[in-house]
Order: sequence, then C-alpha cells, then structure tokens
Amino acid sequence: MTKPRTILLLGTSQTLAWAGSYYLPAVLAAPMARDLGVSTATIFVAFSGALLLTAFLGPRVGRAIDARGGRAILVASNLVFVAGLLLLAFAQGPVLLFLAWGVLGFGMAMGLYDPAFATLARLYGTDARSAITGITLIAGFASTIGWPLSAAMEAAWGWRGACLGWVAINLLVALPMNAMLPGASVRAPAAAKTAPPATPDAARETRRAAILMAFIFTSGGFSAAALAAHLPALLVGVGATPAAAIAAAALMGPAQVGARVLEFTFLRRAHPLLSAKIANVTHPVGAALLLALGAPAAAAFVVLHGAGNGIQTIVRGTLPLAVFGAAGYGARQGMIVAPARVLGALAPALFGFVVEGYGAHALWLTAGLSLAAFVALFFLRTPPRPA
Repeated sequence: MTKPRTILLLGTSQTLAWAGSYYLPAVLAAPMARDLGVSTATIFVAFSGALLLTAFLGPRVGRAIDARGGRAILVASNLVFVAGLLLLAFAQGPVLLFLAWGVLGFGMAMGLYDPAFATLARLYGTDARSAITGITLIAGFASTIGWPLSAAMEAAWGWRGACLGWVAINLLVALPMNAMLPGASVRAPAAAKTAPPATPDAARETRRAAILMAFIFTSGGFSAAALAAHLPALLVGVGATPAAAIAAAALMGPAQVGARVLEFTFLRRAHPLLSAKIANVTHPVGAALLLALGAPAAAAFVVLHGAGNGIQTIVRGTLPLAVFGAAGYGARQGMIVAPARVLGALAPALFGFVVEGYGAHALWLTAGLSLAAFVALFFLRTPPRPA
C-alpha cells in the first residue's frame, strides 16, 4: 500500500475517532445531563476521568504497537468505542455513565493520535514525519465535521440516537478503514524492533531528553486544554462582545489547519525542533497583543494561538521520532506524553480558578508556561539517537 493511501485511510479514521469521542461532550453533555438527572459538570467529570485513563494506558498501548504494529490495535479501538457508546446510549444514571466513559477512555488510549503516530513510526521508521503531518492535517477537521454531525443526529434522534449513530459510523466506516491499513512494517521492520545496547552515557542522555520533552509537551498541552474551555470568556473579559468573541474563536480551527499546511510544505525539510520553537512562541506573542490592545487584538490572538496549537500536535509526534529514532517509539511516546495527558485533563478546572481570580490576566500563566517550554527546547540535544 502506498503512503498517500495510508495517510488518507488513517487520517479519515482519526477524524471519526476524535469526532465520536473527544468532541462528543461539547454537543451532547447538556441533553445528556437533563435526561439523566445530573449536572452538566458531572458529564465533564466523567469525561475528564476518561482522559486521565488515557495517560496511564498510553505506554502499554505503545509497547503493543512497537511489538506487533498498529492495525490490530486501531481496529480494536473501534470495537471499544462501540462498546462505550452502547453503554452510554443505554445509561440510566451516574453509574453506567461513568462506566461508559471509562470504556471510551480505553478506546481513546487505543485509537487517537499517539497510537496513530506509533503505527506510522512502526510502518515507515524515521520517514514517518510527512505521514504524521498528513493525518493531523486531515483530522484537524474533526470538530468541524463532528460537532454539526452530532448536533444533527441529536436533533433527529435525541442524544441516545446520536450515540448509536456513532456506533454505526465506527462499525461501517472507521473500522473497515483501519482494517485496510498495512499490518507490518513497510520499511526495515528490524529497525522498529531492535536497537543496539545503550551505553550509560546514552541512557542518561535519553532520560534527560525525555524529561525535557515531557515538560515541553505538558506546558503546551496545558495551554491548549485551558484555552479550549475558556477562550470565548477570556475574549469577553478584554472587552469583546459575546458575538465578536464567538466570531474570533471560530478562527481557531482554520488557524490550526493553516499552520499544519505550513508545516507540511515550508517546514517539512527543517528539523522538528524549529517547528517546536515556532509552536511555543506564538501563544505568548498573541497573549501579549491581547493584553496590551484588548478586544481589537482578539482575532490576532486566536490565529496565533491556534497556529501554535496546530503545529504542536505535529511536533508531539515528530520531535520524539527525530531525537530518539523509531526503535521503541510507541512505548517511549506513551511515557513522554503521559504528564501532558494528565494535566490536559485537569487544565480546564485548574485554569478556571485562575480566570476567576485574575480574569484575562490569567493568560500570563499560559504565556509563561509556553515561554518556559520555548527556553527548554534550546537545551534539547538532537542526534545522535540513543536506544
């Protein structure tokens, strides 16, 4: 199978996986809460629990992909999504609600970006960068497709019917696409399975680089998750009208996709370290403009933040590949991004307390974290690639 066909299949199945899991509560939380007799906050607590679960399962999923390739894991993720969505569709109270989101957490750990990146590293080794960028470019439209589709199904069949609609999409569309992926390495399978023994110095350098990378991804992940929940309110806080805040926030998606196109074209031959530096400097620049100029800078802030977030998603897959190589990529990736997943699950609530106390000046926190990550990138040594 050619690489473009693999990118198209995996990019499309990733779009559906994100749309039918991560982006589900934004549309269905309110009707779900009314029907189950719980608060909307309870729905999001269950959702946060699912995200926390992905952090603990990530390394195990990565090791399985390193050993056997990703096709079977991704196909299994669709079946787990189906089980979780069925439980959710028939939930009558909090117990089954939390159980359903627990199952969906397993599905997200097995079927979202990091397992997909590990699958591509297993298939293409260090040549996987263009494929990683390609699937994030396609899946960047997950919310654009998922939110209207979920809303349409909820309007026609209710929130339970919408869950069943996503069951059908997983079984009839996403699962067959994942099943058509190559099942083993396309190039040099031994490179993904074996590596020379690590010297003590190489092992220390690996640990140092992995810790730095975990900090960099965690800082960026906190800002992305925090702003995803609080962006419109922050724009209103600097003087934008609610309508203007929503209009500016709507630029987030196009900015992410546009930045990924830039990475796919002009930055594709540069080291991912350059992309990482760009990704971590755009948010602080945008935050400074917004806090200095207020509402007139709202659109500029969203575009800069969205562009950095779009590139950051790609960097999370390509930077570990460039620094460490393809050997053991899945397990290492799972461990490096685990702190980012944990803090990303907690970020909306934690940042909410800061916003409550400091208003729009809470952006100094996210800007400071991004600048710290930017500085940390200068201490990250690139090849040689230790085991």
